[in-house]
Amino acid sequence: MWFAAAVGSAVLFGLAGWWMKVSQMQSGSSAFLLLGLYISGTFGFGIHAAMQHTLVSSLSDPRVWIAGLLIGAGSALGNALFMKALEWGPASLTSPLTNMNILLVVALGTFVYGEALSVTELGGIILLLLAIVLVSIRGKTKETRIKPRWYFYIGVSIVLFAVRNGGLKVTGDLGLESAPILFAAYGLSVLWFAAASQREWSSQTSLGGLPAAARAGTAAIMRRSLRSLSIGMKWGLVAGLFSYGGLQLYAIALETGRANIAGPIFAANSLVVAAGAILLYRERLNVYQTVAFALTIAGLVLIRM
Repeated sequence: MWFAAAVGSAVLFGLAGWWMKVSQMQSGSSAFLLLGLYISGTFGFGIHAAMQHTLVSSLSDPRVWIAGLLIGAGSALGNALFMKALEWGPASLTSPLTNMNILLVVALGTFVYGEALSVTELGGIILLLLAIVLVSIRGKTKETRIKPRWYFYIGVSIVLFAVRNGGLKVTGDLGLESAPILFAAYGLSVLWFAAASQREWSSQTSLGGLPAAARAGTAAIMRRSLRSLSIGMKWGLVAGLFSYGGLQLYAIALETGRANIAGPIFAANSLVVAAGAILLYRERLNVYQTVAFALTIAGLVLIRM
């Protein structure tokens, strides 16, 4: 059961990443994309918790809000710093290194919670981690100079994503329901990206002080800008539903299974985005990605042996 939940979490969370890529391909606004994602995700977790009859009772527990604040910060700030890291360093390094946050989750399960690993399970985890790294390598790309602050953004984002991915293991061990915590986490993240979206909206629509001729000349630009905001919000709302489904299944896998295995399986969600780009956008499968897909299958087989 927990293994199926872990695989399902990777697929659904990967589909959330896919819709984010669709928005990017259509020049959607990143701020409105993330705002839409956290809005629909909040509704998803809220409805889930309400159906479990745990929403109202859990939200009166201060531990839920503290956990929600930490996990929400891990998610929202992690995403924000990841985007900043992409501005200051190569994506071919940024993406796989950020995904290495899962090593901290594996260490949490193994050394803190005493989850034993067989030789085949350890081999499967290693293959999954290699696949995560390889799937992000684009082959021969234009060299990008790494700025010093890139290291800061990468280091902090790794820790923040580990707080998100490992925090659910800690709260589950404390006997706290995952849906109310994620409802609080996503709801608090809405506030963060609402402020960012408001600033972007103001910058895109502040033409009132311009002369009439200038406003007429920039009308087409403003229409394109507003279309970008609309695209971002639309695909963000869709992505949020899959994000809700993926994280909820991941929480179930952590509660009923083992973090040191469920974590690496969940982190393989990046392969879903790569598969979608290959199938729908006709992106060519390079050697690294071919090996990554093979390693993923091999890793899952070893874990289940």
